[in-house]
Amino acid sequence: MTLFKSSALAVLFGGMFSLSAVQAAETFGRSYQPVAAVNSSQTQIVFYRDADAHAGSAHVYVDGEFQSALLPNGFTVFCVKPGSHSLSAYVKDAPAYAGKSAQSFRGNLEAGRTYFVKMGDESGMPMAVTRADAEKALQSMRLQTHMLSRASTVEACDYVGEAPKQYKEYSLSSDVLFPFGKSSRNNITRDGRASIDTLVAQIRRENSTIRNVQVIGHTDQIGSPQANQRLGQQRAETVRLLMVQAGIPARDITAASAGMDEPVVAECYGSKAEKIACYAPNRRVTIRVDGSASGE
Repeated sequence: MTLFKSSALAVLFGGMFSLSAVQAAETFGRSYQPVAAVNSSQTQIVFYRDADAHAGSAHVYVDGEFQSALLPNGFTVFCVKPGSHSLSAYVKDAPAYAGKSAQSFRGNLEAGRTYFVKMGDESGMPMAVTRADAEKALQSMRLQTHMLSRASTVEACDYVGEAPKQYKEYSLSSDVLFPFGKSSRNNITRDGRASIDTLVAQIRRENSTIRNVQVIGHTDQIGSPQANQRLGQQRAETVRLLMVQAGIPARDITAASAGMDEPVVAECYGSKAEKIACYAPNRRVTIRVDGSASGE
């Protein structure tokens, strides 16, 4: 069986621990951004896990060695030398850690290629996914960061050129949309509603077709990571609702939070009022649009 060229890749499931919602929030890093190409001496793998029904982490193994532990809606990116490699993922893997020995599924990875791999369902058969389909799902996912790779064949990726520009990105200031610290539909300002209506008109004018829209809430560095993650999500969901009411089909738009993880400015000092003013650029809602430009 060829691991990455078939329509399905075999992965077995076993088991592991589960994490609380607070712990889970602390295990994720940045949201997904399209990856650039790697040089001809490497192969890149983007491995992700949907919000499946399995509890706990999924241990990801590369050549029989631990690479990461993926929670639902998490992804990992890594590079290896081109050639023959095995890849597997197991839920409820402890205490036997079967993934270290059961490396039945192996494929020949081509030089300079990027493979997108989706963890499968209860059938145990994950899929090799096209970049377009994978990145549509990956938009709402976060990088898994709570575990260090111990796979000796994995190496730092050496990128060439820039990542592909997949989305048009628009931005709205949270200070225009909401009073400080607020997030609900009842809190949104009159100027905020007008800004959303204007943005939706612009998106529809600039795109003849809209395949996917993602609303991402960003916060400042004031407060705990958990509180900011919730605030970013709540603001994104409010903006999503108003964009739907303004004419974007609900099936085409999702909401996610980057919390305080992607700041524009950092290290603000002084009184709380001074920090609020300094951190203002971080408080924003970004909208990524995957569409076809008008006139294409």
